[in-house]
Amino acid sequence: MQTEHDAVAIGKAGQPIAFESRYATSPTEVRTMNTEQIRQHFLIENLFVADQFSWVLSFFDRYLTGGVMPGTEPITLEAPTQLKASFFLERRELGMINVGGPGQVIADGVAYDLNFKEALYIGQGTQQVLFTSLDVANPAKFYLNSTPASRAYPTRKVAKADADVVELGSPETANHRTINKLLVNSVLPTCQLQMGMTELKPGSVWNTMPAHTHDRRMEVYFYFEVPKGQSVCHFMGQPQETRPVWMQNEQAVISPNWSIHSGAGTSNYTFIWGMAGENLDYGDMDFCPITELR
Repeated sequence: MQTEHDAVAIGKAGQPIAFESRYATSPTEVRTMNTEQIRQHFLIENLFVADQFSWVLSFFDRYLTGGVMPGTEPITLEAPTQLKASFFLERRELGMINVGGPGQVIADGVAYDLNFKEALYIGQGTQQVLFTSLDVANPAKFYLNSTPASRAYPTRKVAKADADVVELGSPETANHRTINKLLVNSVLPTCQLQMGMTELKPGSVWNTMPAHTHDRRMEVYFYFEVPKGQSVCHFMGQPQETRPVWMQNEQAVISPNWSIHSGAGTSNYTFIWGMAGENLDYGDMDFCPITELR
């Protein structure tokens, strides 16, 4: 089994940090996996545990996917021991989108209030980052993505009103959706991290169809606003060798650069996409004709 499950550790500030490594896999390996093996390698299930950072490191582009849900006290971002860094952002950049109640992030003494579906980019070299819920009865849920970085770019908040917005699809093909490009190079500079949010209209259930791959970048999808009792079936794999991953609300899935990443829900939903790799060209996609998918 090519996963490494690390126990929950206690950081220097006395806060628990859950950290797990997922090794990179090839299409040949995935072709032989059963349902449980696919889920163990690619599905991320428990991102929001009260007063705890939860991280999964993918060896595809060393992409970190995480979550934190502060309670009554602020939580300090610490470098897991596996990063061998003196502080988390010593060699990394960080993006986040709040998918919970009102929250606040303080980056090197500067406070940023983040409401539901608002994003924040924090540049490499930022030494202290604190996360706070502003309403304990409705705690913030900060969904986190982090990638290696080679230079420092300014920290910046991006609200939905600041996003580069595109509307795609149609009700007739059940894929009418709004794409909010939040942390992308048409909005702000980053080293390699890109993040955005796609909202499906009522009556539409398909995302990223026609499907595509991009060998230059890997991607992670995080599904939320999935109504109670409903699910999303995410599709991964090479276009002629696809596999389903059934997912619930507030779960994420790793998509290797050789894999499609598409999904259909039993209701409409919202998902956050995050990418990293060779370039920052959002439109760099190798499309797969729908009739040729297998």
